[in-house]
Amino acid sequence: MLTYRVATADDAESIAQLHSLSWQQNYRGIFTDSYLNGPVLDNRRSVWQSRLRQTSPDQYVIVAEDKAKICGLACAYANNDPVWGTLLDNLHVHPDWQGKGIGAALMKTTAHWVQQYAPESGLYLWVLAGNINAQKFYNRMGGVNAEQASLPNPDGNYSDCFRYVWADLTNLL
Repeated sequence: MLTYRVATADDAESIAQLHSLSWQQNYRGIFTDSYLNGPVLDNRRSVWQSRLRQTSPDQYVIVAEDKAKICGLACAYANNDPVWGTLLDNLHVHPDWQGKGIGAALMKTTAHWVQQYAPESGLYLWVLAGNINAQKFYNRMGGVNAEQASLPNPDGNYSDCFRYVWADLTNLL
């Protein structure tokens, strides 16, 4: 049975594994192979341990679980940008659970949180230009590609990214 809940510090390892797997499968050819085949898990483990141990009211991390296995996650930061609003920093669904509406449900749940926590805020995210499947998903979810920028990657390089925005959360709710 699929359930959604706020993440806890105990979820850091499972989230790091899911996040790493998602990057390994979707960012091949964008991030370096040496990074994806090497320190990606340790990097994501450090990030998620820090995020979930030192939470703040403007951070929201939700997970989707199926039979106690984390199969999806979303992480947002309210009012992250004075123009664009709340940053959806992560949205990942395990490949075995993709196509089942989990990503859409995570976005909808996040949009509800934004509406409650920061009601005047829009929602935005950065998607890698090479991640065509994610762009298709965000287009279906009503996102607008507002701009392109070259941003640093955890592997030390830069990648072209698109800023997708939802100025009005109505479509997500």
